[in-house]
Amino acid sequence: MATVKPFRAVRPARDYAERVAALPYDVMGSDEAREMVKGNPCSFLHVDKAEIDLDPSVDLYDAKVYAKAKENLDRLVADSVLVEDKAPCFYIYRLTMDGRDQEGLVICASIDDYLNGAIKKHEFTRADKEADRIRHVDTLDANTGPIFLTCPPNGDFSGLMRDWAASHKAVYDFVSEDGIGHKVWVIDDPAAISSIEKLFDKVPGLYIADGHHRCASAVRVGERRRAAAPDYTGEEEFNFFLAVVFPSDQLKIMDYNRLVKDLNGNDSAGFMDKLSAIFTIEPYLGEGQMRPGEKHSFGMYLDGKWYKLTAKPESYDAGDPVGRLDVSILQTKVLEPILGIADPRTDKRVDFVGGIRGLAELERRVADGWRVAFSMFPTTLEDLMDIADAGMIMPPKSTWFEPKLRSGLFIHKLS
Repeated sequence: MATVKPFRAVRPARDYAERVAALPYDVMGSDEAREMVKGNPCSFLHVDKAEIDLDPSVDLYDAKVYAKAKENLDRLVADSVLVEDKAPCFYIYRLTMDGRDQEGLVICASIDDYLNGAIKKHEFTRADKEADRIRHVDTLDANTGPIFLTCPPNGDFSGLMRDWAASHKAVYDFVSEDGIGHKVWVIDDPAAISSIEKLFDKVPGLYIADGHHRCASAVRVGERRRAAAPDYTGEEEFNFFLAVVFPSDQLKIMDYNRLVKDLNGNDSAGFMDKLSAIFTIEPYLGEGQMRPGEKHSFGMYLDGKWYKLTAKPESYDAGDPVGRLDVSILQTKVLEPILGIADPRTDKRVDFVGGIRGLAELERRVADGWRVAFSMFPTTLEDLMDIADAGMIMPPKSTWFEPKLRSGLFIHKLS
């Protein structure tokens, strides 16, 4: 059973929503963020990436950064750019990309559901990234970036959101600079709120689609608050964290492609010979780039040419939910044993390119000095949920979700 809780969101006044809404803090660097906020003091990047308002020499994890984030959040509230709802509500958040809608429910989720496994994860987190967000949440006394959750398709859940949106006016309706449509509705009717809570009583669990570090950090802050208040009741806001739940049939995972800097001492012919033990290799004769059309099929761009690689059945274990992933096959059969990349999280000889950038980006990067690129077939939602259900962990950079949820449209205060 999944626990969902309405909350009093701190959110933009209607006329400020488009200016406040910002991409997640971890999809751009500090210099890029500085450019993005020019002329916009309302951008939520001033809160989520507050180093942009300090001298570039200041370390990203300096206490000044977190203090500046708190100062900037307080300023947005004091200037009435952000206002707090008077009563707990649920919210509907619809994103539209290339004519496709995905509609999620903005909630507070329970840290106990995370701790007892009702909220299921599929990635490891890095200690440094987790520590950063812990300090951010703790200093601001708020969850500022929503966790992206999913659940199996549920007709009642989807129908309730669809009916509410059809019969009520959206409080926000704008198109961001990247062409993504954003619409938000407030569910403030007590009967509708009760219906939603009862619906989720029948949901056996939720899955983290994106935001593992934000989720783990929110939980750690909640545990700290509990330790400091041993008489806590479980109803305090620090027992919950900000999330958006989308039915899985509305989501799309894009390809997450790989670039490698060199061939680890191999020449092209020797590298291809080693690959032939793992894959059937064919020159790609189509137009444009080689985009895989099915699982266990890969594109490879080497020496200005595209090839189609098809994994031989003996190269993976079809019964292993993790081992049969294309990202696992590439890592365990090519990147590590042939190209010497043992830890893709830390090795600077490998880079990852989200599918939103297109396969021409792989060609461009190879022309700029990278040696070989691999285009991937996207991991599926079924793969993600199977692995999470089994308590297993996916390789890093297995999924790329689009569109990205905007930060700043909903803030959850912890006290």
